[in-house]
Amino acid sequence: MLMLKCLFGKPKEAISTPLETLDQLSEKLEDLEKREAIFKKKASAEVDRAKVHARANNKRAALHCLRKKQLYENEIVKLGNYQLRIHDQMILLEGATATTETVAALRTGADALKRVNKGMNINNVDKMMDEINEQTENMKQIQEALSAPIGAAADFDEDELEAELEELEAAELEEQLLQPVTTAPPAAVNVPSGRQPTRQTPHLKPAERDELIALQAEMAL
Repeated sequence: MLMLKCLFGKPKEAISTPLETLDQLSEKLEDLEKREAIFKKKASAEVDRAKVHARANNKRAALHCLRKKQLYENEIVKLGNYQLRIHDQMILLEGATATTETVAALRTGADALKRVNKGMNINNVDKMMDEINEQTENMKQIQEALSAPIGAAADFDEDELEAELEELEAAELEEQLLQPVTTAPPAAVNVPSGRQPTRQTPHLKPAERDELIALQAEMAL
């Protein structure tokens, strides 16, 4: 066994993680606090003994108790300094751990962003937008081609249809003008001989009124 140790050396000690180190420091701090409490009790007890010896006029014994009390107090001061050092070490370690974790998180984010942007640059984006515009224009042309009239619908003469519509509108207007108009009986007027009185017409535009009068004359109304 000793020969194996000489050949291969001592086994490497496992390196503690920051959290494990913090746990160890916390345990040590708790141990120091317990020892400090014990020394405080001992120092208080020596003070009580010194009082008893002083009341008994045993100066030597009283001084001995005070010397022991002083030794305990010195240990208490040392333990307090140890605790401050451990507190300082824990604060530094916690800060370093937080810094390390923050840097690691930022590095992970940077690597992820790099992977996302790896296949994408401004040239690729411009190319993609050109392709989108081209496909959009192609779609518009396809829709226009599909909506264009074919067969009999393609032979329609728009000018002829417009003329037919105008004829329909004129016939409709003439029909409206020829409809009988219900009005009050016309007042008696003196009409020269040889002339037929004309019926009163509703309020019409001058052009419509002239046209109506002409139609009535032709129909001998």
